[in-house]
Amino acid sequence: MAKQSKKVKTNAVRILDGERVYYELMEYDVNDGLVDGISVAEKTGQAVGTVYKTLVTIAGPRELFIFLVPVALELDLKKAARAAVVKKLDMLPLKELTKETGYVRGGCSAVGMKKAYPTFIDKSAESLDRIIVSAGKPGLQMKLIPAELARVTEASFYDIVKD
Repeated sequence: MAKQSKKVKTNAVRILDGERVYYELMEYDVNDGLVDGISVAEKTGQAVGTVYKTLVTIAGPRELFIFLVPVALELDLKKAARAAVVKKLDMLPLKELTKETGYVRGGCSAVGMKKAYPTFIDKSAESLDRIIVSAGKPGLQMKLIPAELARVTEASFYDIVKD
């Protein structure tokens, strides 16, 4: 359960509370428009290697897959397709993000999307005590144990970043 002074209730936070997952919430200012992962790491005072971005991909007309990778690295779409056992993946167009996930850019969380999509976390997270991911809205991050995030999202760990 959250360690914080005021309770922010996003869908992701409600789900973690319901699953009795310990997490810490971190808020940061979004008024400057900088919601990219490296800016988020700087604003929250966290090591860049511990902050992960949530990327939504699409295979075929409507099959979505979610990937979490360190913010300073790039998703390798070929490795991601192998992990998802599909021929080819493309990034979901940004204009479709909210319709498909319920989240907006800068606030997309693997926890609490409109539907449960197959989710993959880069294997680098397994060696970390905690990772930081979006808590479901711009300006809000959550820090939690990677294995707990994997359990709640039914995610698998794979090598999915570009070499």
